[in-house]
Amino acid sequence: LKYSANFFATPTGVTLSEAVDKVREVAAEVLPVGYEIKLMAQAREFEKTLGYIKFSFVLAVALVYIVLASQFNSVLQPLIVMVAQPLAIIGGLFALWITGHTLNIYSMIGLVLLMGLVAKNSILLVDLANQLREQGHSIDAALREACPKRLRPVLMTSLTVILALLPAALGVGAGADVNAPLAVAVIGGMISSTLLTLVVVPSVYSLVEKALERRVRRVAVA
Repeated sequence: LKYSANFFATPTGVTLSEAVDKVREVAAEVLPVGYEIKLMAQAREFEKTLGYIKFSFVLAVALVYIVLASQFNSVLQPLIVMVAQPLAIIGGLFALWITGHTLNIYSMIGLVLLMGLVAKNSILLVDLANQLREQGHSIDAALREACPKRLRPVLMTSLTVILALLPAALGVGAGADVNAPLAVAVIGGMISSTLLTLVVVPSVYSLVEKALERRVRRVAVA
């Protein structure tokens, strides 16, 4: 026979995640040995959904890598393309912080969406650089030509996504409390990844490809 007591509360001024963490912290301090707490209702559903989203995030990264590896026939070039993803996550988190939104289920879904959205900019750049190198261009020459040529497509596709989500980010229409965090996370990630992709990705591409060329030359000499 076990005794139990139910407590229900609606947290104000804090997110559900912060409230759950605080409850666990207090329970660990005051409950005697042998007692435990079990989350119910929305808090329990939140933790279950949070686990699913974390799994989805890891799965999204893995699937993007597998697809890129099959397309580029390389194990390293997908990593070059995926450099944009951490940049997008940083931008998304910064946008949430600036706008006062929290990292909740909906904003995390937006971060998962970014995993696929931001890869396209790097793909456009790396793919053209590879084509130019096949035509006989050096690494630096290929990048100098690829970056200006891909600037307009990268900006246009990113701007399309940003403008499409702008009404939701501004809280226009029904379900604004749900849509706004997701839209803000995606917009922030798109802005940061677009601006930094044209700088960081070419730099990483140059470093990796030049290192591979030096390795090939050493093997050939040996």
